[in-house]
Amino acid sequence: MSETCGHHHADGPPGAADVAQAMLAADRRLTAEGERMTPPRLRVLELLLAAGEPVKAYDLIARFGEDGQPAKPPTVYRALEFLERKGLAHRIASISAYVACTSGSIDHAAAFLICDCCGATAEVSAPVAGDLGRAAEAAGYVIARTTIEAHGRCQACRTA
Repeated sequence: MSETCGHHHADGPPGAADVAQAMLAADRRLTAEGERMTPPRLRVLELLLAAGEPVKAYDLIARFGEDGQPAKPPTVYRALEFLERKGLAHRIASISAYVACTSGSIDHAAAFLICDCCGATAEVSAPVAGDLGRAAEAAGYVIARTTIEAHGRCQACRTA
């Protein structure tokens, strides 16, 4: 996503040290779970973390190769599916994009605030997750994953 509004936003993508630290933490967690962080999984996670904003799958495919060569789509989609399953990334359906998880929690309901002006997103805790879980249980369902998306305007866009 790129900034489409005409005003300045204070925050930008995370620094290289923050990305490296997040990747190391993810690798350690997966190793402790008996999972392997393959080079394609690491690369897709790195791209998501470095972007600091939602990224479309085809943009990940185009950016995948260190030498400018795009990846084969199944490589990126398999990595995204794995990262989602392991709680390291989320798919934001309303904008058809993926974002690195910022909560640090494996099992959580994700909620996203999405700015319709600049495209900025913020992951917040989903306050309705408990009620939804109880309603699902009463209906005989078991929820595997919850993602809530709310569209509006961020503070920078509202005050510009």
